[in-house]
Amino acid sequence: MHRIVLLVLLSSLVLVHGLETFPRTSRINEYDPVASRLAEPGGVLREYLGPSPKSLNYLLDNNVMSARVFSSMFESLIEMDSSTLEYDRGLAEKWTISDDKLEFTFWLDPAARWSDGKPVTAEDVVWTYKTIVDPKNMTGPHKLPLERLEVPEVVDGGKAVRFRAKSVHWQNLGAAGGMDILPKHVWEGVDFNKVNFEFPVVSGPYRVKELKEGVSLTLERRRDWWRNDWNSHKNIHNFDQIICLFYEDQGNAFDAFMKGEIDVFQVYTASQWHRLEERPALRKNWIVKQSIYNHSPVGFQGFAMNQRRWLFQNVRVRRAMAHLLDRKMMNETMMYGQYFLHRSFWEDLYDSSHPCQNEFIPYDKDAARRLLAEAGWVANPKTGILEKDGKEFRFVFLTRGGSSDKYVTLFASALKDVGIVMTIETKDWSAWAKDMDSFNYDMTWAAWGAGLFKNPESMWSSSEADREGGSNITGFKDARVDALIEKQKSIFSIQERNAICREIDKLIYEQTPYVLLWNINYVRLLYWNKFGVPKTVLGKYDSGHGFSAYWWSDLDAEDELEDARKGQRALPASKSIVRFDDP
Repeated sequence: MHRIVLLVLLSSLVLVHGLETFPRTSRINEYDPVASRLAEPGGVLREYLGPSPKSLNYLLDNNVMSARVFSSMFESLIEMDSSTLEYDRGLAEKWTISDDKLEFTFWLDPAARWSDGKPVTAEDVVWTYKTIVDPKNMTGPHKLPLERLEVPEVVDGGKAVRFRAKSVHWQNLGAAGGMDILPKHVWEGVDFNKVNFEFPVVSGPYRVKELKEGVSLTLERRRDWWRNDWNSHKNIHNFDQIICLFYEDQGNAFDAFMKGEIDVFQVYTASQWHRLEERPALRKNWIVKQSIYNHSPVGFQGFAMNQRRWLFQNVRVRRAMAHLLDRKMMNETMMYGQYFLHRSFWEDLYDSSHPCQNEFIPYDKDAARRLLAEAGWVANPKTGILEKDGKEFRFVFLTRGGSSDKYVTLFASALKDVGIVMTIETKDWSAWAKDMDSFNYDMTWAAWGAGLFKNPESMWSSSEADREGGSNITGFKDARVDALIEKQKSIFSIQERNAICREIDKLIYEQTPYVLLWNINYVRLLYWNKFGVPKTVLGKYDSGHGFSAYWWSDLDAEDELEDARKGQRALPASKSIVRFDDP
């Protein structure tokens, strides 16, 4: 059972003593259907994790990189089975839900242990909750779901912990059972905002072995992990070491991959993917190139506009910004037509039965000029720069550089044509993330992942617009959206909630908080042909990082690759397209 971090409806129920008890049938004694029975533990995987992080503490630095590292070290009370999408055992061996759906009681598994041998306790759960909701701690995005719950209490003589919700919400079970539990005996009394890289005690399958600042992080598989004997964890978490390498620039990381210094590389740029056939290592199949289609939810990306700044408080101005980005041309000429252009913040909510009704915003300078004029902006006849109330239309685009610069530069050129001056400021990842936490920006490029079950509150609720470190980075506020967010909280039907989210999507789209960009619905993956991989390559909902869980070191394949490189001969070709549902 490969762990995925998702929030879901309540799973199968059984009535015992007036309470709904979970799980009815646990799958911990069953093998993960994606994992190969050929997989064996051992070996090393070297992967590119991204730029040097400001923190590895996911509760303080809310991004995919820190989430991956954190979830390999810490566990939650319950976890989701990636095949059935139902909750199963984690640190808790069982749990009950009251008839009114407001009370959740979790009994800790007596076998659950920290890496120092101490048991994981209900007190650890209570301490973790209090730490996350503490106003002093920069745990913004993680506070919201837990603030719907009262402070949990230890019950049943210390064997269990009970949460009481303030109101019914479909996400309450996931909030209570899904938070990563931390060791109270290690961090009690410590300033949690300074817990960034030192994790001496963990409960999960990996621990930090070594951190070289700005260079790499080495994770070491725990042979004494308390769940190693569960069948659901056999043939996964196979590598003895996972070495995560940091590069500020993706181009430099790709060069390191081609030299063999990195084993696997996910490609994010179309031009790079398009030109790969020029490389001898790919022509000879030493490197496998695969497009992988599974059921991973589709996120969105765009130029976020900070509505806390006066320039972007007018919807006409924001709409004009969207008219000034020639996405169609960029996709066709710079990205080889590999992308679809966003018309939604939740693309996977739409299909033939529910077509997206959002109007496509085309590149149209004249439309942009009209909107800007309606918003009161007039060109200075001497400078040509738009002015309003004695102020020029100038702003700063905050970027992390790299391949995005060419698109931002074209955008700046279009803005200049209509009288807007945009300055580009480049910062490294840590500095950029710090500015985002405090909303210290005018406009920036932001990319967001997606969950299977949509929860619009953290990014689109007015109540979250001023929470530093939160996900509502644009400062979006809309009373109609707030009312719909409130409405969906007590609905347990996915179909009904999705219908409400489509209404929310339409309203948000009309307000244009982002200049939406483009996306793909598959994973572009490269890896040196020396690993054992499952038939599906990635898990059902993996967005491109399942290799660290399901792959394994194949010594025979490694020897074959080495011989082929020495003899300059080709290896047998692998499938170029992998579809999860193929027989």
